[in-house]
Amino acid sequence: MKDPRLSADFFENVYAVVRLVPSGRATSYGAIARYLGIGSSARTVGWAMNASHAVIPPVPAHRVVNRLGMLSGKAHFHPPEAMQQRLLEEGVEVINDEIQNWNRVFWDPAQELSV
Repeated sequence: MKDPRLSADFFENVYAVVRLVPSGRATSYGAIARYLGIGSSARTVGWAMNASHAVIPPVPAHRVVNRLGMLSGKAHFHPPEAMQQRLLEEGVEVINDEIQNWNRVFWDPAQELSV
């Protein structure tokens, strides 16, 4: 049986959440996985981000980092510095591949999208 987390629908759900992350904010792979009800699937969210670069409408994958605010996915950008550059352009301070003021920048979909 195929893992539903690897389905196109799961990836599309991830992309829909990431498209809601405001400019100047960032979220984590785990926060997206928890919001989608599959808290143990942070790595699968990362796979979705790796596959997102050619998706239409565009997915702001640069706004998704690890739980510590580290740019762990930068190797999947071309060039790798593009992830940091896009965050800097949005006013997010990044030093040594780490978002500064992570607690202020962090956007939690479970809180921000709750009804």
